[in-house]
Amino acid sequence: MIEEYQLRVLPETAANEQALRRYIAREKGKDERTLTAIRVLKRSFDARQRTIFVNLKVRVYVNEQPEDDEFVRTAYRNVEGRPQVVVVGAGPGGLFAALRLIEAGYRPVIVERGKNVRDRKLDLAKISREHKVDSESNYSFGEGGAGAYSDGKLYTRSKKRGNVEKILNVFCQHGASVSILQDAHPHIGTDKLPRVIENMRKTILDCGGEVHFETRMDALLIEKDTVVGIETNTGKTFRGPVILATGHSARDVYRWLHAHGVEIESKGLAVGVRLEHPSLLIDQIQYHNRNGRGKYLPAAEYSFVQQVEGRGVYSFCMCPGGFVVPAASGPRQTVVNGMSPSNRGSKWSNSGMVVELHPEDLEEKSLAGFMAVSGLQPDVRNPLAMMCFQEALEEQNWQQGNCRQTAPAQRMADFVNGRLSYDLPASSYVPGLVSSSLHFWMPKFVTARLAEGFRRFGKASRGFLTNEAVMIGVESRTSAPVRIVRDGETLQHVRLKGLFPCGEGAGYAGGIVSAAMDGERCAEAAAAYLGS
Repeated sequence: MIEEYQLRVLPETAANEQALRRYIAREKGKDERTLTAIRVLKRSFDARQRTIFVNLKVRVYVNEQPEDDEFVRTAYRNVEGRPQVVVVGAGPGGLFAALRLIEAGYRPVIVERGKNVRDRKLDLAKISREHKVDSESNYSFGEGGAGAYSDGKLYTRSKKRGNVEKILNVFCQHGASVSILQDAHPHIGTDKLPRVIENMRKTILDCGGEVHFETRMDALLIEKDTVVGIETNTGKTFRGPVILATGHSARDVYRWLHAHGVEIESKGLAVGVRLEHPSLLIDQIQYHNRNGRGKYLPAAEYSFVQQVEGRGVYSFCMCPGGFVVPAASGPRQTVVNGMSPSNRGSKWSNSGMVVELHPEDLEEKSLAGFMAVSGLQPDVRNPLAMMCFQEALEEQNWQQGNCRQTAPAQRMADFVNGRLSYDLPASSYVPGLVSSSLHFWMPKFVTARLAEGFRRFGKASRGFLTNEAVMIGVESRTSAPVRIVRDGETLQHVRLKGLFPCGEGAGYAGGIVSAAMDGERCAEAAAAYLGS
């Protein structure tokens, strides 16, 4: 017999299988000896009150054994000799598009400008140690995409784009812990995700697909308003319909599309800073306990959002027990992001703290003035306008950081009160911090809203607004600044047949899972196109 229960237990009970077994036997009137197995299906923590509870959905096996796998496997067929589809980019959108193509009986050919997921690590280390950014191998470019080395969180607010459970099961099939199927906020971790990505590549190759690293798409091949392939920097051309999954930092792609009359449009994004607290402080605040999280609770998370003067101010990509990392993808820019290893065990917790911007906001006085100083005109009719603002902000940040990957920073309370920070706290950011008046040189449109947002967050969560926290500039890669316009039904570009703009870089996703789901949808659309 198999039964499922919703339980509300203390953390120490949830953390110990034998204690959980005894609890179920007592509460449900079962003989403990007949409970042959217990599987946790869903798990979330309720920290709204001083007593913390864990909400569990469990499957209990009574006098029988569970099935072998705790996840659903997907069957992948051999597609050698089948019609091929070119997939540009090996981030989550591209990888899941390739896997879905194989399911549908088509042969994916992946073209990735960066290196494989392991070799990328050497170039990432150079950013921190030598302040050198490889424009083709960095936190944005390379196998696994931006998410491979900036945390690997797998939850999404999107409920309409596809099957989240399918995505998580495919991750498990390729080596991720089955805990991602249980947790309300699933997380693989930057130390575990590379192996999972390598296993996905192996599946693609074993089924007859191709993967080409250090191969950058330089142009689309277009014949009579139909995309028939791509040209690359290696001199090779690859023919077939194209799934374009280049990620949110492929600015050369946006410029090529615009220069060649391919319809794109400017879209909103959010910019701000990385805010880093001691993880113990966040644990104390969120768990209402001066001793922090204790033995049985995970590093605490938080989520804040406010409307300030008509624009959202919110936390983004919160990394408990994590690190702030340098995420530039080219010269003369300093960008920061966050990541957490699987154990979330560092002394710090960080989050993006950002302000929503719309394209029409570029005409606002402080934003227009900021762009003018950078030699730019705030032409909201230009589809690259938001990208140009993004670039100007990152270059100014680089200059404030002494033209290195050292990042300008300011204590949180000093920022809110308009004071320079004469010293800075210890930080996880390896390249180093430089004290800087963020409230002075960043556009007032952003800083005034951030400061008010921080005041409100501090009132809602006592102790959060503190000089123990440091703001590190800038967080500017929250999403793509451009949308590549596609038809809502066929997912093809509005003018060009055979082109399927995909994922975060095309403006249709915002994270690993939503990009993966969009990759699957684009693969299905490409398969329908080939089969028509």
